[in-house]
Amino acid sequence: MFATLSDRLTSTFKNLRSKGRLSEADIDATIREIRRALLDADVAVPVVKDFTGAIRSRALSAEVSGALNPAQQVVKIVNEELVAILGGESRGLRLAKNPPTVIMLAGLQGAGKTTLAGKLALHLREQGHTPLLVAADLQRPNAVNQLSVVGERAGVPVFAPLPGNQGSEGESGTSVGDPVQVARDGVETARQRQHDVVIVDTAGRLGVDAELMRQAADIRDAVDPDEILFVIDAMIGQDAVATAKAFEEGVDFTGVVLSKLDGDARGGAALSVARVTGRPILFASTGEKLTDFEAFHPDRMASRILDMGDVLTLIEQAEKAFDSEQAAKMAEKVATGQDFTLADFLVQMQQMRNMGSMKKMLGMLPGMGQMREALDNFDEREVDRIEAIIRSMTPGERENPKIINGSRRARIARGSGVTTSDVNQLLDRFAGAQKMMRQMSRGGGMPGMPGMGNLPGMGGKKARGRVAPPAKGRKAKSGNPAKRAAEEAARQARALGGPAAPPAAPGAAFGALGGAKPSQKSTDAADLQLPPDLEKFLGR
Repeated sequence: MFATLSDRLTSTFKNLRSKGRLSEADIDATIREIRRALLDADVAVPVVKDFTGAIRSRALSAEVSGALNPAQQVVKIVNEELVAILGGESRGLRLAKNPPTVIMLAGLQGAGKTTLAGKLALHLREQGHTPLLVAADLQRPNAVNQLSVVGERAGVPVFAPLPGNQGSEGESGTSVGDPVQVARDGVETARQRQHDVVIVDTAGRLGVDAELMRQAADIRDAVDPDEILFVIDAMIGQDAVATAKAFEEGVDFTGVVLSKLDGDARGGAALSVARVTGRPILFASTGEKLTDFEAFHPDRMASRILDMGDVLTLIEQAEKAFDSEQAAKMAEKVATGQDFTLADFLVQMQQMRNMGSMKKMLGMLPGMGQMREALDNFDEREVDRIEAIIRSMTPGERENPKIINGSRRARIARGSGVTTSDVNQLLDRFAGAQKMMRQMSRGGGMPGMPGMGNLPGMGGKKARGRVAPPAKGRKAKSGNPAKRAAEEAARQARALGGPAAPPAAPGAAFGALGGAKPSQKSTDAADLQLPPDLEKFLGR
């Protein structure tokens, strides 16, 4: 969502890095570009004024003029002010001292409240809580059925005593039943069944109106929630500010949840709502799956916007997805020097897929904004093709890929629905991964990412370092140790005015026969001074 804003800011800072000192004109030009980038991203105008004003006052102060690297100091200031706009420190849910904790969801229709209720319930269940979903949206057609399906997918029970609007019993926008009584009964049921968290899904409207606010306020008064989460569509732009203010005055929410953060809109709502309302952003919904849900950390989001990556979130997702037992087995295999097989490769690829979108993961790495075109062109189905190819192999072929000849490759290609060249590419990439694992077992470090191939911009002649040509007038040193030693001896002899040393005899690469001329007979093995331990191998 923040791709355009991130590219604009990165380009602005790149122009600063070429300057050793920053004048007031340089800072004004930078502030002007930042202001344009934020306005183009649909950030609220008052927020833009406050943001750029704070940056300018700090950039003209002594902390930049006295810095060793003024450009980096300006980037640091922008990062800190961006964190402040997004809410400063991250905050989690406030749980009640006496369960159950009541969480009420509010927002406009279409913001994604029902789906987000299931995501939040799954998130809490994974943390050891026992949530209960309450279907208090009785006016949107089939809202109760949708919540029941979402709750079943999340493995969370749903309290739905009334079917709600089925599309035929009432028109859209007409409440079928009393949502206030449903919410009240849902909290009481959770208390009786010993659920420690209750999530109340309420109705929304296509726009802010008096009836919506009155119904939300009545539900709030009936259940006395510990948290009122305002769910806002991150794609609605400037209208997010007016909607947030209306809900703040009518319901007085305690936190914000951003939905549809994976969209391609400009994302100004995320940068505006926290500053305008003074309420923290608690969670972000980043996809259609129930697992595409994460806690919102202002500092990490600021790092993503400035193309500094979000390694902490990446690590947290990896810890969730990767099996600790499998990781321990793999570590033991690498430590003992055992070969990395295609079966191991398949397990690693499956665990990477469990982490979610590959584009999203790669986008969390620092500096990946410079490879945005490569990321956009990355095919998410590549992992599925790799899995299909490996599963088309026999167990013996997975353990020892060297036995895969031409006929086997053709059979594997037919079984997996790919071409023979695709099989060859996978085997080549696996050979690189196997080489990396062998190097790691010897303590040589990681030469590169296995299995992913070269993304555009990561390979080719430009990516490789240039080899410096030999100095003029001097002959390049030989890579052969014996020949290099002979050349060094000849050079020293010439420097002392004596004759050059004779060339080494054929077969004298390690110097054992090195002084013998080609016309002389080689020294007998009995005359050599060998270590005592080697006498038995010579039959003495």
